[in-house]
Amino acid sequence: MNGVRTGSRIAGLIGLATGLFHAAAVQAQEIADPAGSGVLVSAVRWLEGTLLGTVATVVAVIAVATVGFMMLTGRINWRYGATVILGCFILFGAASIVAGIQSTASLGH
Repeated sequence: MNGVRTGSRIAGLIGLATGLFHAAAVQAQEIADPAGSGVLVSAVRWLEGTLLGTVATVVAVIAVATVGFMMLTGRINWRYGATVILGCFILFGAASIVAGIQSTASLGH
């Protein structure tokens, strides 16, 4: 049972890290880049492309299929399975989530 909890925590941390990297990339695009930051911006964009590209999509499909099969066969608790699936939605929806938060924050000013 600890493996399931650890897996869902890892999925949550990956989603959080990706959201932070994506938020940094979005902010870097909107604000003029300071001199000498081209390498860092390129590195963050590469990391974002890797985490949200084909590799991440394949891993997410395999994870959702595996967790769904385990939930249907009763090997994993539905709550933990839903956490993994929700983590995938957050991972791939991070751009929309950050854009929504930014637009909400700008309305307050």
